[in-house]
Amino acid sequence: MGRPLMLAGKKFGRVRVLHRAKKSPQDGFVYWRCVCDCGRTFSVRGHNLKSGNTRSCGCYHKENLSKRNTVHGLARRGHKHPLYVMWCSMWKRCTNPNTKKYNRYGGRGIRVCKRWRLFSNFITDMGKRPRGASLDRINNDGNYTPANCRWATWKQQANNRKRRK
Repeated sequence: MGRPLMLAGKKFGRVRVLHRAKKSPQDGFVYWRCVCDCGRTFSVRGHNLKSGNTRSCGCYHKENLSKRNTVHGLARRGHKHPLYVMWCSMWKRCTNPNTKKYNRYGGRGIRVCKRWRLFSNFITDMGKRPRGASLDRINNDGNYTPANCRWATWKQQANNRKRRK
């Protein structure tokens, strides 16, 4: 092994090297004391810093894992948010021929706009569901779009039904 490089003061990803660790383990490697952008201090092998294997204290991995596993941030662990369930039902009615109500929606040409493929866009456009209201299309022959949807009471929905012959 050659002489260890001077890494103090250098930055690797989110990690700034403070100084060489006072006591290195007996494995023969040089360890460095570092501080992460999140504030945590830790020791790491110099090789792991130089090779790019260590770019943070582990906080970066935790943040990315959380982002990947968060769909919309409304639900508690193991529970689906009622608004999410409503959004899924809207999609199923319009796209899945095996759904009971498909013939009244997707079967007659009712579609969901491209913007609402993302649940977060649906929430942005429609906002929180008011108590006692459900999703209603203003024009029953129109698609699910921000311009054609509203939160309506059951009475409003009943008055907006397609008339039967």
